[in-house]
Amino acid sequence: MSTPDVIAPPSPARPRPPARDGARRQQRAGRRSALLLILPTLVLLAVVIGYPIVSAVVMSFEKDAGLDPATGLFVQGGFAGFENYAHWLLQRCMGPDGAVIACPPGSLGAQFWNATLVTFFFTVVTVALETVLGVWFAVVMNRAFRGRAIVRAAILVPWAVPTAVTAKLWFFIFSAAGVANAVLGAQILWTSDEWASRFAIIIADTWKTAPFMALLILAGLQIIPEEVYEAARMDGASTWQCFWSVTLPLLKPALLVAILFRVLDALRMYDLPAILTGGGGGDGHATTTLSILVVDQIRQGFNGAAALSTITFIIIFGVALIFVRVLGADVVRTQQAQQKGARR
Repeated sequence: MSTPDVIAPPSPARPRPPARDGARRQQRAGRRSALLLILPTLVLLAVVIGYPIVSAVVMSFEKDAGLDPATGLFVQGGFAGFENYAHWLLQRCMGPDGAVIACPPGSLGAQFWNATLVTFFFTVVTVALETVLGVWFAVVMNRAFRGRAIVRAAILVPWAVPTAVTAKLWFFIFSAAGVANAVLGAQILWTSDEWASRFAIIIADTWKTAPFMALLILAGLQIIPEEVYEAARMDGASTWQCFWSVTLPLLKPALLVAILFRVLDALRMYDLPAILTGGGGGDGHATTTLSILVVDQIRQGFNGAAALSTITFIIIFGVALIFVRVLGADVVRTQQAQQKGARR
C-alpha cells in the first residue's frame, strides 16, 4: 500500500537581516546630512550665479531707453522680443524711420561675427600652443634632476604675474622702439597692424598661461605609477613609444580637463587684448573679442549688452558641454568607470 504524498507547508519568508536595514538607514541619514551641509552653499551659488544669469536673460528681451523716432520724445524701454538677438545674430538694426534694416558694416551688429571669429581664432591657436608647451614643461618638471625646484619656479613665474601687468609688459616689448623690433631688426607695428597685433596677443597669452597648463598636466603625470614604464621598457619600448603609448593614454583625463579650463578661459578673454592693443589693430577690430564687444555695448545700452552676454554664455556652455559629453572630459565618470573595472 503506497503512502500518500505529504505536501510540505510553504516556508516562511526569510526576515531581512537587521544589519542590512540598519546600513540602508545610515546611508539615507548620511545623504540627508550631506544635503543639509551643502544647502547653504547651493543657496549662495543660486544668489551669486543664478540671479545675474536670470536677470541678464530677462533684460535681453527688453528695449533700451532712448528717443522715439516717431515723436522725438525720450521713452523708456519695453518688451522687445527677439529684437536684440536679431540685432546681433542676423545683423538687423533700426532705421531712422523705425524700420528694420541691415546693419551698416561699421555697426556693432555687424561686428558680432567678426568678434566671434577673432575669439575662436585666439582660443584655438593659443590653447594648441599652450597644450604642446604645457606637456613639454610638465615632462621636464616631472624628472628628477639637480635644480628641479628652481626650474619649476622659473616656469611658473609667468602664470603668477597678474594679467594686467603681463599685458603692460608685452606692450612695452612690442612698442615701435621695443625689444621685439630691436631683436628682429625690423619696424613692425605690433599693436596697430591687423595680423601683427593678433600675433602679439597670441605670444603674450601663450607666455602667460602655458605654465598653468603645465601645472595641471604635471599633476596628472605624478599619479602614473613607475611600474608601468618599467614594464614597457622590459618589452623593449623606446622613450618615444613610452610617451606615445603609455604617458598620453594615462594622461588623457588630466589633459582634457586642462584643455577645458583653458578653452573656457580663452573664450572669455578680455584684459590682455584690451590693454595690449585696446581691442583694435588693423581696421580697429582685429583683436576685438566677444568680452570686449560686450563692454563696448554696455556704454550704449544695457539690454543689448545683456543679449550679447546671453549669446556668449550659450556659446561657452555649448563648448563646455562638448568637452564633457563628447570628448570625455568628465573626471567623475572616468574615475567611477576605473573603479568598476578594478572591482571586476
